[in-house]
Amino acid sequence: MFFISLKSKHLKKIFAFSVALLLTVIGGVVYVSTDGSIPVSKVGSHSMKAETPEQRIEFFRQFGYEAKEDPVSVKEVVIPEEFDDTYNEYNELQKAQGLDLTDYKGVRVKSWSYEIINYPGYENSGTICGNLLTYGGTVIACDISNVELGGFMEKVF
Repeated sequence: MFFISLKSKHLKKIFAFSVALLLTVIGGVVYVSTDGSIPVSKVGSHSMKAETPEQRIEFFRQFGYEAKEDPVSVKEVVIPEEFDDTYNEYNELQKAQGLDLTDYKGVRVKSWSYEIINYPGYENSGTICGNLLTYGGTVIACDISNVELGGFMEKVF
């Protein structure tokens, strides 16, 4: 037989170490299971939920934009592992809104484009799109753009 004798101060250290190790392992599992990114459902006081058509329309409405119910386009895209100049510029636009695509490099996301019908100065002419990138039903990037020659792209909020 084999016996170990420990003083109570050693038991406290072993217990504290075991708890710390367990919390580290649990944290690692959570990190790996979310691809290293944890989508937030709110940025400031804005809802970032976009799981349903109603939530996506409401996303734009909270910023004063009215979007048509049916999207202009829906597609899956993969955020590149390495950002080129275009993606770096787009991510700077996102960072200005409190968003950041860096944690989503290499991740497949959904792209939604909706026609905005009340953009100032374009109510009766031109096409303005509200664009969303979503992951797990949450907006991770967004912009308002005019796709015509000489168009623009700007932040939503």
